[in-house]
Amino acid sequence: MSSYVKKQRMMVLFGFLTLLFVIGEYFLGVASDTATFTKIVECAAGILLIYAPEILNKLFNLKFANFIVYFFWFFIWLAIFLGTCFHFMTLIPLWDKLLHLISPMLLTMIGFGILSEFLKRRSLEELSPWLFLIFGFSFAGICGVFWEFWEWSWDTLLDMNLQRYRSGEVVFAGQRALQDTMGDLLINVVGSLIFSIFAWVRSRNYPMYFAKFRIEFLDN
Repeated sequence: MSSYVKKQRMMVLFGFLTLLFVIGEYFLGVASDTATFTKIVECAAGILLIYAPEILNKLFNLKFANFIVYFFWFFIWLAIFLGTCFHFMTLIPLWDKLLHLISPMLLTMIGFGILSEFLKRRSLEELSPWLFLIFGFSFAGICGVFWEFWEWSWDTLLDMNLQRYRSGEVVFAGQRALQDTMGDLLINVVGSLIFSIFAWVRSRNYPMYFAKFRIEFLDN
């Protein structure tokens, strides 16, 4: 059994144990019916997302580097299983900001991978590393903007308060209403910048560094 399969099975096992924990909370009366249903859906989605790389491979012939997949699983573990199902989001201050710091690092890697695939017929020795750094940083930044669009859409449609524009019955106004959104965007930029600096240091005197991030289109 490969190391990849072992790690995947461990993640899936943890996901199902987390699902049992959520169901147990319901029978113990810890959570309401609505909250339990929401967590069950999110937990099931988290388990399914563990197989997202294989699903994308089957549907679009995409192949991600293993270390990118591992980082993706790590984010699922933090965001869905620990953050939502085990209440870290409410128990630990700034847990949400931690997620906004880590997710752009993953997105920056994916940005490097996309550009590496598009330029695979070019010799990377001829390219400036700044091409990758700027593209990866920009890709993570625009994904962060679209995520805020997503939160705003659900707040508008279902009043889910994802952008934290109110507390209880108190609706914030002015800059106070923008703090969560602008804070998320700022942390997103910081996370991408941190990984971009790390990549810049690692890529010095090593032009082929970015090739390892390549997201391959296997039918090409």
